[in-house]
Amino acid sequence: KSGINAEYGGLIRIGLRSVNISRLFCYSSMPSAIPMDELKAAVAQQGAIVRKLKESKPAPDELTAAIAELKIRKLALSNAEKAATDLKKPKVDRAKFENLMKRRFFYGAAFSLYGGVAGLYDFGPAGCALKANMVNFWRNHFVVEENMLEVECTMLTPETVLRASGHVERFTDIMVKDAKTGECYRADHLLEAHLEKALEGKGLSDEKKEEMNAVLRQLDNFGLQQIGELIKKYGCKAPVTNNDLLDPAEFNLMFGTSIGPTGLVKGFMRPETAQGIFVNYKRLLEYNQDKIPFAGAQIGQSFRNEISPRSGLLRVREFCQAEIEHFLDPEDKSHPKFKNVKDVKIKFYPCEAQMAGTDFLHITVGEALEKGVIQSETLGYFLARIQQYLSAVGIPEENLRFRQHLGNEMAHYACDCWDAECKTTYGWVEIVGCADRSCFDLNAHAKASSTKLVAKQTLDTPVTREVVEVALNKAAVGKGFKKEAGGVTAAIHDMEDEDKLKMKEQLVSDNFKLVVGDKSYEITPAMVKSIEKVSKTEHVREFVPSVVEPSFGIGRILYCILECNFKVRENDEKRTWLDLPPLIAPTKCSVLPLSTMPDFAPYVEELSAALRKLGVPNKVEDSSGSIGRRYARTDEIGIPFGITIDFDTVKLQTVTVRDRNSCSQIRVPVSVTPDLINKLCTEQMTWAAAKEIYPEFTAQESNN
Repeated sequence: KSGINAEYGGLIRIGLRSVNISRLFCYSSMPSAIPMDELKAAVAQQGAIVRKLKESKPAPDELTAAIAELKIRKLALSNAEKAATDLKKPKVDRAKFENLMKRRFFYGAAFSLYGGVAGLYDFGPAGCALKANMVNFWRNHFVVEENMLEVECTMLTPETVLRASGHVERFTDIMVKDAKTGECYRADHLLEAHLEKALEGKGLSDEKKEEMNAVLRQLDNFGLQQIGELIKKYGCKAPVTNNDLLDPAEFNLMFGTSIGPTGLVKGFMRPETAQGIFVNYKRLLEYNQDKIPFAGAQIGQSFRNEISPRSGLLRVREFCQAEIEHFLDPEDKSHPKFKNVKDVKIKFYPCEAQMAGTDFLHITVGEALEKGVIQSETLGYFLARIQQYLSAVGIPEENLRFRQHLGNEMAHYACDCWDAECKTTYGWVEIVGCADRSCFDLNAHAKASSTKLVAKQTLDTPVTREVVEVALNKAAVGKGFKKEAGGVTAAIHDMEDEDKLKMKEQLVSDNFKLVVGDKSYEITPAMVKSIEKVSKTEHVREFVPSVVEPSFGIGRILYCILECNFKVRENDEKRTWLDLPPLIAPTKCSVLPLSTMPDFAPYVEELSAALRKLGVPNKVEDSSGSIGRRYARTDEIGIPFGITIDFDTVKLQTVTVRDRNSCSQIRVPVSVTPDLINKLCTEQMTWAAAKEIYPEFTAQESNN
């Protein structure tokens, strides 16, 4: 252990006679001086020495010294672990942040006059504008850039659609109840909070800590039975009452309803926007002139009946999603633009690293593909584009990682999935999911609706293959099923070859039961003329497309943007502000008359109108208070630039332009000010470049 010996002055051996106590205490208070793995090795090494000494019955002073050394090493490791944990926590005062959100009405609890309803939130003016700017940029970044086909589908969905997609049976979370009050809790969240609290306490052995951390790392991978066993093992209780908990059970997250006055047609509020794209696949393919690959996109509200909504906008019951369904050939998952993003560096956190408790991989998308961390160019392309979007709207890359779903955590429709997660005061929060849904959805809807949902590719060389063909007695089928004969005929022809042969075998002695969606039909021997294997030469290849799906939670991204960009002015803890990028800032510029002097009014109106004409949202800040206080009010809602009309405006036809982040100001002619602001907001010019062109001004900011 040369590293350990060097850091401890080469004095680590058995017994106090070989240990420099003061140096060890020095390093125990400086945890970053020694790598974490070496500190752990030093503790393990000394622990083994103490155990051997106890077995050999040494002199009392030798054993005492060895134990003292072990304690010192443990202290050094504990300090290092605490320091590492502190570094991972965002330095945000959540109380101040939430106060700002509430006071300036970015968002707030819905129906608060009536006590509110958990998991429902309203957006105020600043929140609405911020959300609209995020969505507009999302549309440009993805829909326009990638020539995607945008749709807007109904939120009310018939049960048959969501039964086919698997949501009726499998769209669930695990719930536990307070045995006495009946209060409901999401089981994994309750277990997570219980273990995190236990780890903060004292008296746990290193083995127990590692065991609990291993459970936390794999929490999303546990099923119903495992969660139940862990809750009992660690003695979890109801958080408020400390009552016992009932056995966990699965709870479907969809809001049920009925369609029409009879109540006979069952439906749900959609849990995702994706299904609207899948059921319109044929229309979109035709619109795209039958060409594959292509992508459908949709932005809209989704609904999930969360068991225990919490953490503000991070877990709600109604939310805005922006989803993409990229349809592609399952035999060719390359992407023509992959070369444009192959050098983008991403923090990948694959399954193996999570299970082992090791750190993420900070590598390029190209390297991830070469190493087998990701399986296709298309998936890698979208992961890179997702990171580029999140960075552009204000989430720092150091706060981002892409975590791969564990096996049991994977959605029922996915074969691989990566979550873009943002580090917040609540921990790592999923804000975007990118799933390879394979052919699951199109196959499911094709089977349930008896409709082919395929794509076709003209082959350069014809292919001959053996297929099973069914010749039907159309008269008998028509007589037996009347109006439904066409659907039954299509369903039989769409059967897999293996199923057709099973039908042939069964029809020798009995009728065959054909299941189509929720209905079943009895196929009699008289309805079938023949079922035979034949050789067929194909000039066109027919296939069911695979799907790669990036899914964005707009509300979660919005929250993370706000928290990541929440700041406090140096030397003035009362002045909080938002460092929002001009790209998405709710208001781009403020117009501030220095006083209520009538001579200022024409300039205020002229500049505000000119900015509006350029499409720059602006706010006239003419409320009472000093200019410094008014600057502070505009900073709070993230306005990046401010124009101040003062006495020199009247005399010299110039104004001051202020930068929110640096609080520095420049003097600019009135005639060029709107164009300058527009260039600054659209990143055609930087503030540093503007300062090189126009003279700096300092007098007004001193009034802050």
